[in-house]
Amino acid sequence: MTAAGDGPWLDDAAGRLVRPFTVSNGRTRPTVALDLVSQVMATGATPLGYLGPEHTQALERCRVPVAVAEVAAHLTLPVAVTKVLLADLVDCGALTTKPPAFHHNPTDRALLEAVLDGLRRQL
Repeated sequence: MTAAGDGPWLDDAAGRLVRPFTVSNGRTRPTVALDLVSQVMATGATPLGYLGPEHTQALERCRVPVAVAEVAAHLTLPVAVTKVLLADLVDCGALTTKPPAFHHNPTDRALLEAVLDGLRRQL
């Protein structure tokens, strides 16, 4: 079992010992509109007030522009929870966000098939 300060509380047999939605105090809706490919990046501003360990871990991941989905994967948290955490950081000025810049139609069939092929190769 890992120590409390070493990241998410995990047990080899039981898995996560803290339910994901306790990380966001039960909140399921972020205050900022974010989607899976929205880019977030640390502003360098020091957040005021209490931040939980997951907030700190998310902020560390955002030293360079990164997609919301990637932050969720690194934190091993559901995307809905990650969006709430990231929105908290945006609200306190520690993160900035921007929508993805698509140079073509994001619902283009060829693009969607390429993404699906990439995902299949990863599995």
